[in-house]
Amino acid sequence: MRVALYLTALSIFLSACSSTPSRYQHKHDFVPASKEQVGKYQEPTPREEPLSSMGNPESYVVLGKRYRVTKNPKGYKERGEASWYGMKFHGHQTSNGETYDVYQFTAAHKSLPLPSYVKVTRLDTNESVVVRVNDRGPFHAGRIIDLSYAAAIKLGIDKIGVAKVEVEVLQPPKDESERWLQVGAFKNKDSALALQEKVREQLGNAGWPIVVTHKNEINRVRIGPVPEGNSLQQVIQQLEPLNIKAIPLAAHQL
Repeated sequence: MRVALYLTALSIFLSACSSTPSRYQHKHDFVPASKEQVGKYQEPTPREEPLSSMGNPESYVVLGKRYRVTKNPKGYKERGEASWYGMKFHGHQTSNGETYDVYQFTAAHKSLPLPSYVKVTRLDTNESVVVRVNDRGPFHAGRIIDLSYAAAIKLGIDKIGVAKVEVEVLQPPKDESERWLQVGAFKNKDSALALQEKVREQLGNAGWPIVVTHKNEINRVRIGPVPEGNSLQQVIQQLEPLNIKAIPLAAHQL
């Protein structure tokens, strides 16, 4: 099982892992009461995603040890022990701000950039699984990756706890992280469309998509995705003359 993950709260860079006390409402980890939902998700197909805007500091410290996030993990391979984590963390935030789901094929790794797609092969059986790394850990000697419950079942380590594996990077993220900017939310769709046109006129030929999304009876006007840094600040500054407040959103907030 995942060991000492609660100590990630010591690091500001991993605050997403420990954003609420409820993450530690259970002293020990445990498996779902029912396995009926296992298999409702398929293994992910590797694809190039933007670098997560959370969970990717240059370095961070846990238990007095400094870890550095790998900038270019292409060709990365590593052997060691895989463990897994379950319902203790189900429904809580991962290091990149997403929500941990024991039934998804995900994993935690100490140094790979988030999100990375990796293949995990169990050395004694040659069984393998593809997972998307979106969390940090495990901080336990010898262990190199923490698998979701679904991935652990696929490799047959859900009952034995740990197994020796090889981890191979299939697809790292892009070098740049991206944000969406939300500039308005309305119940009235015409109001959202009017703001969309107003923003489009102000930004001119900047090239960023300006869209209206509809969810839960709310129409939201959004711009993006825009790379973080100068590009993002330029868009925000261009909207200031219109007194439009642009709120940056990460992908998991959409």
